Amino acid sequence: MSKTDLRIDWATHDAAKYACQNWHYSKCLPAGKLVKVGAWENGKFIGVVIFGRGTSPQLGVKYGLDQTQCIELVRVALTKHISPVSRIMAIAIRMLSSSNKGIRLVVSFASQDEGHHGGIYQATNWIYSGTTMPQDEFLFKGKRATDRQVSQFVKDTRIGRQEWERRGVLFRLPTTPKHRYLMPLDDEMRKRILPLAKPYPKRVQQAMTENPSEQRRGSTDPHAPKDS
Repeated sequence: MSKTDLRIDWATHDAAKYACQNWHYSKCLPAGKLVKVGAWENGKFIGVVIFGRGTSPQLGVKYGLDQTQCIELVRVALTKHISPVSRIMAIAIRMLSSSNKGIRLVVSFASQDEGHHGGIYQATNWIYSGTTMPQDEFLFKGKRATDRQVSQFVKDTRIGRQEWERRGVLFRLPTTPKHRYLMPLDDEMRKRILPLAKPYPKRVQQAMTENPSEQRRGSTDPHAPKDS
């Protein structure tokens, strides 16, 4: 097998949006300020790793951190590739840490509803801290949305939830708790959260795998952005 030329670099908004819409189950780019890291193999764009504030402004409070010190890994959106997901994600985290010195902790969630147990986090030694409280999500205009996103839609359109439901464009989707993983970016932070560690959950259904032949999506898309 020939050597794969993997390049990890900052990605544009358009490249990140393309990857999320085509290669992630959510089919959307998260809202808000984002840190977007792209990946290329042999010059072909294969996807992004994206960090952001997430859906909760209180993300870091339970760890003694404010909004400038804690960030969420909100998307890993990759098409078929050769390089291990764990390698791509680890490099992206190093880039995040180097360019944002104040960030001390990365949090990510694995959705059981999508068959995820967090294999890519386990492969890169994240700390597993259990599951979240169950939170309802919604199907709004054919796309999954959080309660916070629906509230923003209601505010922007000045149309209440009941009216959206009456029109048949808003549906409540009960969800199961998500697995929560933590990646400390300094030694003191690791010592602080290590007491929260629990045994890794076992695989139920792996949607993103280290084996390229088992990837959810097909071959490299000819319409994908070629560079950042």
